[in-house]
Amino acid sequence: MVAEITHIYRYPVKGLSAQALDATALAVEDYLPGDRRFALALGSTPVTGGHHLEWMPKRNFLALVKNEKLASLETEFDDSTGVLTVKRQGRQVARGNIADRIGRTVIEDFFAAYMRDEAKGRPRLVEANTGDRLTDQPDPVISVINLASIRDLERVVKETVDPLRFRANFYVDGIEPWAEFDWIGRTVALGGAEAEVTARIDRCAAVNVNPATADRNLNIVKFLQAGFGHIDMGVYVRVTKAGRVAVGESLSPR
Repeated sequence: MVAEITHIYRYPVKGLSAQALDATALAVEDYLPGDRRFALALGSTPVTGGHHLEWMPKRNFLALVKNEKLASLETEFDDSTGVLTVKRQGRQVARGNIADRIGRTVIEDFFAAYMRDEAKGRPRLVEANTGDRLTDQPDPVISVINLASIRDLERVVKETVDPLRFRANFYVDGIEPWAEFDWIGRTVALGGAEAEVTARIDRCAAVNVNPATADRNLNIVKFLQAGFGHIDMGVYVRVTKAGRVAVGESLSPR
């Protein structure tokens, strides 16, 4: 059973748009490089020690689970310069080097005005402590989605379901729907790396938001429960052998 890796995505700022990658290098017991490195902490979230932050649950940040307006923004992050560009309907609305205080302030000012009361005060652009990431899980795992499972969900929904609703790191195709659930506890080859499949991913209301329109237009969680008796889509994997992974390469259980 061999799946093809069709897409690789990272999310430099938690809750904001995806950044497609052609390839990436995975390290043992580590996150996808650059994924959820930054986040926008709510004004009510205690932030000490400058702008660096240890892992916290997603309720402390602006996120799609409650803040669907975020989906109407397109963002680009440049690792080499530290510059985050925010666009709306293709027009630049904010730009700043988030590696320095002035640049972070520019971005924070924009989100304070854009999110208003939803930010629960003035939001803070924070960065994960070295070795951490601001993912939904406190452990260094990477998410994988089987596109055939999404197509089977579409059969129940009777509408197209954008795979980006699920904000995964790797999307794979070429295997049976839900086959990924049989991999729990097994090792998979992931391009030139290897990983252990650790758990199914249970879904929250964030997946109800259409990433193309920012509308909360489908109750995906309800459709999963009604159609399949669970609210899971995708699996988490933990890297056990370092290696490079590229679009077009394979994922296969050992």
